[in-house]
Amino acid sequence: MSKINKNEGRVSGGPSPARAKIGRDVSARLEANPAVKRAKVETAQMYTVPHFLSDAECDALIALIDSNSRPSTLLAVSEDPEYRTSHSSDLYRWSPDILAIDQRIANLLGIPEENAETLQGQRYAVDQQFRAHCDYFHESSAYWPKMKETGGQRTWTAMAYLNDVPEGGATWFPRAGIRFKPKRGLLVIWNNMTPDGTPNYDTLHEGMRVLEGMKYIVTKWFREEAWIKDYVQTYIAGGIENAGD
Repeated sequence: MSKINKNEGRVSGGPSPARAKIGRDVSARLEANPAVKRAKVETAQMYTVPHFLSDAECDALIALIDSNSRPSTLLAVSEDPEYRTSHSSDLYRWSPDILAIDQRIANLLGIPEENAETLQGQRYAVDQQFRAHCDYFHESSAYWPKMKETGGQRTWTAMAYLNDVPEGGATWFPRAGIRFKPKRGLLVIWNNMTPDGTPNYDTLHEGMRVLEGMKYIVTKWFREEAWIKDYVQTYIAGGIENAGD
Protein backbone atom coordinates (compact mmCIF):
# COMPACT_ATOMS: atom_id res chain seq x y z
CA MET A 1 0.00 0.00 0.00
CA SER A 2 1.32 3.46 -0.89
CA LYS A 3 2.29 5.70 1.96
CA ILE A 4 -0.01 8.72 2.23
CA ASN A 5 1.60 12.12 2.64
CA LYS A 6 -0.30 14.00 5.34
CA ASN A 7 2.27 16.78 5.61
CA GLU A 8 1.72 16.91 9.38
CA GLY A 9 0.68 20.55 9.31
CA ARG A 10 4.08 21.65 8.01
CA VAL A 11 2.75 23.10 4.74
CA SER A 12 1.19 26.49 4.14
CA GLY A 13 -0.44 26.49 0.73
CA GLY A 14 -3.06 24.32 -0.87
CA PRO A 15 -3.74 22.58 -4.19
CA SER A 16 -3.08 24.35 -7.49
CA PRO A 17 -4.32 23.09 -10.88
CA ALA A 18 -1.51 25.01 -12.61
CA ARG A 19 1.19 23.40 -10.45
CA ALA A 20 -0.46 20.01 -10.82
CA LYS A 21 -0.30 20.33 -14.62
CA ILE A 22 3.38 21.31 -14.48
CA GLY A 23 4.01 18.19 -12.37
CA ARG A 24 2.19 15.91 -14.82
CA ASP A 25 3.89 17.41 -17.87
CA VAL A 26 7.41 17.28 -16.44
CA SER A 27 7.09 13.77 -15.02
CA ALA A 28 5.71 12.46 -18.33
CA ARG A 29 8.61 14.03 -20.21
CA LEU A 30 11.21 12.64 -17.81
CA GLU A 31 9.74 9.15 -17.80
CA ALA A 32 9.79 9.08 -21.61
CA ASN A 33 13.54 9.84 -21.62
CA PRO A 34 15.70 6.68 -21.51
CA ALA A 35 18.60 8.61 -19.93
CA VAL A 36 16.47 9.45 -16.88
CA LYS A 37 15.97 7.03 -13.98
CA ARG A 38 12.99 7.20 -11.58
CA ALA A 39 14.04 7.03 -7.93
CA LYS A 40 12.44 4.28 -5.86
CA VAL A 41 10.38 6.46 -3.54
CA GLU A 42 6.61 6.52 -3.11
CA THR A 43 5.92 9.92 -1.59
CA ALA A 44 7.63 12.24 -4.09
CA GLN A 45 8.48 12.39 -7.78
CA MET A 46 12.27 12.09 -7.95
CA TYR A 47 14.61 11.29 -10.84
CA THR A 48 18.33 11.02 -11.58
CA VAL A 49 20.45 11.49 -14.70
CA PRO A 50 23.98 10.05 -14.40
CA HIS A 51 26.78 11.93 -16.23
CA PHE A 52 24.51 14.87 -17.06
CA LEU A 53 27.47 17.25 -16.77
CA SER A 54 30.82 16.49 -18.36
CA ASP A 55 34.12 16.60 -16.45
CA ALA A 56 35.02 19.82 -18.28
CA GLU A 57 31.71 21.45 -17.32
CA CYS A 58 32.14 20.39 -13.69
CA ASP A 59 35.67 21.82 -13.57
CA ALA A 60 34.54 25.11 -15.12
CA LEU A 61 31.64 25.46 -12.66
CA ILE A 62 33.89 24.68 -9.67
CA ALA A 63 36.31 27.42 -10.79
CA LEU A 64 33.43 29.92 -11.10
CA ILE A 65 32.10 29.04 -7.65
CA ASP A 66 35.56 29.45 -6.10
CA SER A 67 36.02 32.84 -7.79
CA ASN A 68 32.75 34.38 -6.62
CA SER A 69 31.27 32.93 -3.46
CA ARG A 70 29.60 34.41 -0.37
CA PRO A 71 28.13 32.96 2.82
CA SER A 72 24.89 31.13 1.96
CA THR A 73 21.72 32.92 3.01
CA LEU A 74 18.15 32.15 4.09
CA LEU A 75 14.79 33.76 3.38
CA ALA A 76 13.78 33.65 7.05
CA VAL A 77 15.69 34.15 10.28
CA SER A 78 17.21 31.05 11.87
CA GLU A 79 18.67 31.32 15.37
CA ASP A 80 20.77 28.20 14.70
CA PRO A 81 24.22 29.31 13.49
CA GLU A 82 24.81 25.79 12.15
CA TYR A 83 21.62 25.70 10.05
CA ARG A 84 23.29 26.64 6.75
CA THR A 85 27.04 27.06 6.78
CA SER A 86 28.01 26.67 3.12
CA HIS A 87 29.07 29.30 0.59
CA SER A 88 27.02 30.15 -2.52
CA SER A 89 27.64 31.77 -5.88
CA ASP A 90 24.97 33.16 -8.22
CA LEU A 91 26.27 32.25 -11.67
CA TYR A 92 25.85 34.79 -14.47
CA ARG A 93 23.11 33.27 -16.59
CA TRP A 94 24.00 35.14 -19.80
CA SER A 95 27.55 33.84 -20.07
CA PRO A 96 27.62 31.32 -22.94
CA ASP A 97 28.74 28.39 -20.77
CA ILE A 98 26.11 28.96 -18.08
CA LEU A 99 23.34 29.68 -20.60
CA ALA A 100 24.03 26.40 -22.39
CA ILE A 101 23.72 24.41 -19.12
CA ASP A 102 20.62 26.39 -18.10
CA GLN A 103 18.93 25.63 -21.39
CA ARG A 104 19.89 21.97 -21.27
CA ILE A 105 18.31 21.55 -17.83
CA ALA A 106 15.17 23.45 -18.87
CA ASN A 107 14.86 21.38 -22.04
CA LEU A 108 15.27 18.16 -20.07
CA LEU A 109 12.31 19.09 -17.85
CA GLY A 110 10.32 20.83 -20.57
CA ILE A 111 9.86 23.98 -18.46
CA PRO A 112 10.42 27.39 -20.10
CA GLU A 113 13.88 28.68 -19.23
CA GLU A 114 12.38 32.02 -18.20
CA ASN A 115 10.66 30.24 -15.29
CA ALA A 116 14.03 29.32 -13.80
CA GLU A 117 15.95 31.23 -11.17
CA THR A 118 19.62 31.92 -11.75
CA LEU A 119 21.76 28.79 -11.55
CA GLN A 120 23.35 28.83 -8.09
CA GLY A 121 26.57 27.15 -7.09
CA GLN A 122 27.21 25.93 -3.55
CA ARG A 123 30.47 24.93 -1.87
CA TYR A 124 30.72 22.91 1.34
CA ALA A 125 34.03 22.60 3.19
CA VAL A 126 34.67 20.09 5.99
CA ASP A 127 32.04 20.42 8.76
CA GLN A 128 29.74 22.56 6.61
CA GLN A 129 26.11 21.54 6.07
CA PHE A 130 22.54 22.63 5.30
CA ARG A 131 20.10 21.26 7.85
CA ALA A 132 16.76 19.74 6.81
CA HIS A 133 14.64 22.12 4.74
CA CYS A 134 12.23 22.23 1.83
CA ASP A 135 12.80 24.16 -1.41
CA TYR A 136 9.20 25.34 -1.76
CA PHE A 137 8.07 28.62 -0.24
CA HIS A 138 5.88 28.70 2.86
CA GLU A 139 2.85 30.67 1.78
CA SER A 140 2.08 31.99 5.28
CA SER A 141 5.58 33.49 5.62
CA ALA A 142 6.50 37.17 5.54
CA TYR A 143 8.49 36.64 2.33
CA TRP A 144 5.65 34.98 0.36
CA PRO A 145 4.13 38.19 -1.14
CA LYS A 146 7.52 39.00 -2.71
CA MET A 147 7.89 35.45 -4.01
CA LYS A 148 4.38 35.58 -5.46
CA GLU A 149 5.27 38.82 -7.29
CA THR A 150 8.47 37.39 -8.74
CA GLY A 151 7.26 34.11 -10.24
CA GLY A 152 5.24 32.35 -7.57
CA GLN A 153 5.89 28.99 -6.01
CA ARG A 154 8.92 26.83 -6.71
CA THR A 155 7.81 23.70 -8.53
CA TRP A 156 10.80 21.57 -9.56
CA THR A 157 14.42 21.47 -8.35
CA ALA A 158 17.37 20.25 -10.43
CA MET A 159 20.65 19.76 -8.55
CA ALA A 160 23.94 18.48 -9.97
CA TYR A 161 27.03 17.27 -8.11
CA LEU A 162 30.29 18.62 -9.51
CA ASN A 163 32.71 16.30 -7.69
CA ASP A 164 32.97 13.10 -5.71
CA VAL A 165 33.25 13.66 -1.94
CA PRO A 166 35.56 11.29 0.01
CA GLU A 167 33.27 11.19 3.07
CA GLY A 168 29.98 12.82 4.04
CA GLY A 169 28.04 15.43 2.10
CA ALA A 170 25.15 13.23 0.99
CA THR A 171 21.75 14.75 0.20
CA TRP A 172 19.33 13.01 2.53
CA PHE A 173 15.54 12.98 2.18
CA PRO A 174 14.53 11.58 5.60
CA ARG A 175 10.77 11.45 4.96
CA ALA A 176 11.09 9.99 1.46
CA GLY A 177 13.65 7.48 2.73
CA ILE A 178 16.45 8.05 0.24
CA ARG A 179 19.87 9.66 0.18
CA PHE A 180 22.15 10.54 -2.73
CA LYS A 181 25.91 10.31 -2.43
CA PRO A 182 27.76 13.06 -4.33
CA LYS A 183 28.88 11.69 -7.68
CA ARG A 184 30.53 13.89 -10.27
CA GLY A 185 28.13 14.89 -13.05
CA LEU A 186 25.02 13.33 -11.46
CA LEU A 187 21.80 15.36 -11.77
CA VAL A 188 19.02 14.83 -9.20
CA ILE A 189 15.56 16.20 -10.01
CA TRP A 190 12.47 16.36 -7.82
CA ASN A 191 8.98 17.85 -7.80
CA ASN A 192 8.45 20.03 -4.72
CA MET A 193 4.68 19.61 -5.10
CA THR A 194 2.28 16.70 -4.58
CA PRO A 195 0.23 15.52 -7.59
CA ASP A 196 -2.53 18.06 -6.80
CA GLY A 197 -0.05 20.98 -6.66
CA THR A 198 0.21 21.27 -2.87
CA PRO A 199 3.71 21.79 -1.38
CA ASN A 200 5.06 18.35 -0.51
CA TYR A 201 6.65 18.10 2.94
CA ASP A 202 8.06 14.70 2.00
CA THR A 203 10.64 16.58 -0.10
CA LEU A 204 12.30 17.70 3.15
CA HIS A 205 16.04 17.22 2.58
CA GLU A 206 19.38 17.88 4.21
CA GLY A 207 22.82 18.63 2.82
CA MET A 208 24.67 16.42 5.27
CA ARG A 209 27.88 17.56 6.93
CA VAL A 210 31.03 17.09 4.84
CA LEU A 211 33.51 14.95 6.75
CA GLU A 212 36.41 14.89 4.29
CA GLY A 213 37.21 16.91 1.18
CA MET A 214 35.05 19.58 -0.46
CA LYS A 215 31.59 19.35 -1.97
CA TYR A 216 30.46 21.40 -4.97
CA ILE A 217 26.96 21.45 -6.43
CA VAL A 218 24.82 23.63 -8.67
CA THR A 219 21.09 24.03 -8.12
CA LYS A 220 18.35 25.32 -10.41
CA TRP A 221 14.89 26.11 -9.06
CA PHE A 222 11.90 26.48 -11.35
CA ARG A 223 8.95 28.75 -10.56
CA GLU A 224 5.33 28.23 -11.59
CA GLU A 225 5.50 31.42 -13.68
CA ALA A 226 8.25 33.50 -15.28
CA TRP A 227 10.87 34.46 -12.69
CA ILE A 228 11.55 38.16 -12.15
CA LYS A 229 14.82 39.06 -10.45
CA ASP A 230 14.23 41.58 -7.69
CA TYR A 231 15.65 42.64 -4.34
CA VAL A 232 14.87 40.05 -1.66
CA GLN A 233 15.83 40.44 2.00
CA THR A 234 17.92 37.48 3.13
CA TYR A 235 19.57 36.35 6.36
CA ILE A 236 22.68 34.48 7.41
CA ALA A 237 22.13 31.53 9.77
CA GLY A 238 22.30 32.63 13.38
CA GLY A 239 19.80 35.44 12.99
CA ILE A 240 22.24 37.93 11.47
CA GLU A 241 20.64 40.21 8.89
CA ASN A 242 22.29 40.29 5.49
CA ALA A 243 22.44 43.31 3.21
CA GLY A 244 20.22 41.67 0.59
CA ASP A 245 20.30 39.35 -2.34
